[in-house]
Amino acid sequence: MSVHRQSEELPAKPELDSQAQQVETATLAEDAEFKKREARVVAKLDLYICPILIILQLISFLDRGNIGFAATQGMITDLNLVGTQLNTAVSLFYPLYILSEFPAALIVKRVGFNRVIPAAAACWGLCCLGNGFARNFGDLVACRLLMGMFEGCLMPSLTLMLANWYKRDEIGLRISYLFISSAISSAFSGLIAYAILFMNGAAGYPGWRWLYIIEGSATVAIGAACYFIIPSSYTTAYFLNEDDRAVMRKRAEMTEAYNGGQGHYTRTEFTMAIKDVKTWVHAAIQVMFFAWGSIVYGVCGYLSDRFSRRFLACIVCAPLGVVGYAMLLGGNHLSVGVKYFACFLIATCAWTMGGANVAWLSTNTAPDGKRAASVGLTLALGNLGGIISGQIYPQTMAPAYTLGHAWSLGAICISFCLWWVLRHIYYRREALKGQILEGAVPRPADFSDRVPDYKYQH
Repeated sequence: MSVHRQSEELPAKPELDSQAQQVETATLAEDAEFKKREARVVAKLDLYICPILIILQLISFLDRGNIGFAATQGMITDLNLVGTQLNTAVSLFYPLYILSEFPAALIVKRVGFNRVIPAAAACWGLCCLGNGFARNFGDLVACRLLMGMFEGCLMPSLTLMLANWYKRDEIGLRISYLFISSAISSAFSGLIAYAILFMNGAAGYPGWRWLYIIEGSATVAIGAACYFIIPSSYTTAYFLNEDDRAVMRKRAEMTEAYNGGQGHYTRTEFTMAIKDVKTWVHAAIQVMFFAWGSIVYGVCGYLSDRFSRRFLACIVCAPLGVVGYAMLLGGNHLSVGVKYFACFLIATCAWTMGGANVAWLSTNTAPDGKRAASVGLTLALGNLGGIISGQIYPQTMAPAYTLGHAWSLGAICISFCLWWVLRHIYYRREALKGQILEGAVPRPADFSDRVPDYKYQH
């Protein structure tokens, strides 16, 4: 009798199926609603976070590159520069730039993006401003060295800040914005310099000094403004409401394994980055380029996020750069229009090489401390190209620049090969992880990208 009553009290199987379907439908509805809310939040991030980072990247390239315009407007004569002193001043921007990138990547999250980024911008702006009052080669070198040190803090800070605010499948496009802004600065720096140089003679200063003074003052002002604009975290962001913060909290929980820390990095994480071969392969690739383009990488950044594929963007664009440099090397008889087309081919690959490489490393490295060390090391070694470029593109080799073009062509070829090496490394690690999962090996307490359930993006 009791058994019969219990069987009557149990829901019929169709009722169980109906309840399961209702739960599933409710879950799907909740997911769809969350995705809508998340899309609105991401749009806000794009509106409030990305523009200021783009502006900072743009002015950093303006400030480091204005030495070229100043040199053509009397700086060489006024400062009594002789021989290769101008090339030396150009190259000396990079030693401290390189040395500062790695420690900046390690400390920026602990100190705070809202502190490090504005301070760095204001300080290199002061150095740029100081160039406007330089009296000799020594003054110029001192300002260039210090400006390089402070600018070196920017790119790793911006990259890690984007990784802190965006998910893995969103970061590629946003990093591409930084590289695109660099190209935009190259496109408009000449126009800006041309306008400022009309002030030649104002207050007794030549135009090249006004170029440094105005651009440096603008950078200091922007750096000061960034202190109030850049939020310390999503919990204090002035442009997010409570619902937005709830979405950001959920996103943070979803990406906790990827981020794996709040800026308190350990020596173990640093050692993990140094010992991981993929850090060095990515860093080697980053060394290989210096000239960049923009529009193509914007498309590649979007597509690589959309399909979670980094390798194809790199491998498809690189041959175009090889063709472009080959045309310049063997094109003494070519028309100006054809050479201009070759430059477009080079730009097609150059940006993708840098940005996609950094995005690929960033999305495939965990925890947070290891990612910071890996990205900082890669960017630092990558900017060795800045030192090399000043020597392989000397004015004495104009207009052919055979040495520089040959170096660049070879660098792209080496990078092309190294990307295949990286692809093999990632697939091999995924295969090993599959074997470990089948063996039911417990996940280690210290999470990293080497644990079995961490999936690489290819």
